[in-house]
Amino acid sequence: QVQLVESGGGLVQAGGSLRLSCAASGSIFSIDTMGWYRQAPGKQRELVATMTKGGDTNYADAVKGRFTLSRDNAKNTVYLQMNILKPEDTAVYYCHLISMVGVVTYKYWGQGAQVTVSS
Repeated sequence: QVQLVESGGGLVQAGGSLRLSCAASGSIFSIDTMGWYRQAPGKQRELVATMTKGGDTNYADAVKGRFTLSRDNAKNTVYLQMNILKPEDTAVYYCHLISMVGVVTYKYWGQGAQVTVSS
């Protein structure tokens, strides 16, 4: 089993910054993709940013230029640096990990970290 532990959420004023961390532990065979999704009240969960094992990143248009995803492979940890935060960034942010073992794909989610941006 794989556990994802998130940290770094909180309350910040518009224009401020926060950094989220997600550490993976447990029976990790390989980490193929790791990143963040978010879900605002009354909305569907949406992609924020992901990074493949090879280092390719994918960002949602809404966060490009403001958010930066980085990864420490030695620590099985990803970081989401969020700058110039806006009230519309308010959501629960979920860490996501995809592990492929042979032809089987495993997907894991963290418990969520609340990010609240006040105007």
